[in-house]
Amino acid sequence: MDDRQIQIIMDSFWPLLKAGVVLTIPLTLITFALGLILAVLTALIRLSSWTIPKFIARFYVWVIRGTPLLVQLFIIYYGLPSVGITLSPYLSAVIGLSLSVGAYGSEIVRAAILSIQKGQWEAAYSLGMSRMQALRRIILPQAARVSIPPLGNSFISLIKDTSLVASITFVEMFRTAQEYVALTYEPLLLYCEVAVIYLAFSSVLSLLQNYVEKRLERFSAS
Repeated sequence: MDDRQIQIIMDSFWPLLKAGVVLTIPLTLITFALGLILAVLTALIRLSSWTIPKFIARFYVWVIRGTPLLVQLFIIYYGLPSVGITLSPYLSAVIGLSLSVGAYGSEIVRAAILSIQKGQWEAAYSLGMSRMQALRRIILPQAARVSIPPLGNSFISLIKDTSLVASITFVEMFRTAQEYVALTYEPLLLYCEVAVIYLAFSSVLSLLQNYVEKRLERFSAS
């Protein structure tokens, strides 16, 4: 590595890191929160006896899980203007990522709810609770504990998936790296640098996830 390449790394590191902290992380948090709300609603609808909403929820999960996220982002940002719907890169990214989290997360939440023993429902009913009361007070708190590890994995994957929104011109960390590549003509160097930053973010979150899981294990054992 020559002096020029070292200088490029030094000049680009803080802008890349800043883009990650100011743009990539907030985008991840916002879309995960919205997606999680959508996931819970979708899971509850799929477990209900409502025929039409249940069909719509299943269709939504089928479409989102069966098509690439990149294609979905292109449809939202580049495709919708042809029918008169024009969205900003940021709003397109939020919608696309949230829909993806909602579809995959709904399967996690639904499986967690189904994993709760039938006796828990029966005990709640014996106390005079309605189905909604049993779900809110007994079932969902236990399902939340079960679903935290896989949802944590989804959150870490979402951070990496945010790099796809660079394709719809949203300037986050990966898009910032692309701009530096256009200026310096050092794609290998800069893409490796941004990969290291993504790896650092993912590693920190993995440690946090392990800590939360251990705390939950202690809580469950006590």
